[in-house]
Amino acid sequence: MHSRVSAAERGSTPGVLAQAGGDDVISSPPASPPASPRRRRGISWSTRLEILLLVGPALIMFLGFVIFPVAMAAYYGFFSWQGYGAPTDFVGFRNYLTIIQDPLFLEALGHNGFIVVLSLVLQGPAAILLALLLNRRMRGQSLIRVLIFVPYVIAEVVVGTGWSLMLQTTGALNGLLEKIGLGAFTADWLSDPSIAIWTLMGIITWKYIGFAVILFLAGLQGIPEELSEAAAIDGASFWQIQWRITLPLMGPTLRIWAFLSIIGSLQLFDLVYIIWGQYIASTAGTSTMATYMVSEGRNAGNFGYGNAVAVVIFVISLVVALIYQRFVLRRDTDGALTGDSGRKRKERR
Repeated sequence: MHSRVSAAERGSTPGVLAQAGGDDVISSPPASPPASPRRRRGISWSTRLEILLLVGPALIMFLGFVIFPVAMAAYYGFFSWQGYGAPTDFVGFRNYLTIIQDPLFLEALGHNGFIVVLSLVLQGPAAILLALLLNRRMRGQSLIRVLIFVPYVIAEVVVGTGWSLMLQTTGALNGLLEKIGLGAFTADWLSDPSIAIWTLMGIITWKYIGFAVILFLAGLQGIPEELSEAAAIDGASFWQIQWRITLPLMGPTLRIWAFLSIIGSLQLFDLVYIIWGQYIASTAGTSTMATYMVSEGRNAGNFGYGNAVAVVIFVISLVVALIYQRFVLRRDTDGALTGDSGRKRKERR
């Protein structure tokens, strides 16, 4: 049977109104299926075990060779410890206060900052020019690449010993200058404080520029040639193509190289210690935070103070790395993220 309803009841009665022979009738809406509760799909135990097996070895190595040594160094840094037996002479933050007030450490920190800046200024442009040159087809291209990369793979001990012998006052470099009539340019390359830091930068550039060149060549291989050809057809010169197309597309490679160069410059030790030694480095103006740590810590028999210096170097490197990642590498990490995490980060920006 059809039931009649008034006009007032039509607006409040759920259902579908239909006209049948002039009478308003109510037809019941189709029943919707009951909503099934959404099940949360968790990670199965087999997947968790697989992740643990894959990540476990790397995590153990990281904890054992990075986190644990840093924690132990921070612990020993609160003691005046001679390196044997259990530390008992607790001095609190006295070691750390001594570090930040010591003029020798501040001088070494300044040298590290100077090396950071000059490494970027000297190695970067030179490596880019060499990479652009070697990226073009030419005779002996492979041989030149090998010769540029060879210094990077030579051990630091060999490099330091060789250069220290050549750069002595009676060494090969001064002898060569005298033989070719340039005796006025002979100098004390290693002991003169006004020259020694530039000598160090020359050795560092010779040693590590090969790595930058190979890295930049790898970045150039990922740039499509069609872009340069299209720009050349439109009338762009060679340098305009490099400045407006090549360098912007090499941005991620340049930023990664700069990051590695900065961290390596902050932790520089081996070349300075081999060429100048523990005592000459400070008088020649080439000391670094790492050489200061060894000379004032291990060689002075104050291992607690040396551990405190190590912690300070670690904190400085960590802060620089975090700041660089936050403000420089952010565009690269955002581009690498996919899924919800990448979308949320882009929305925050």
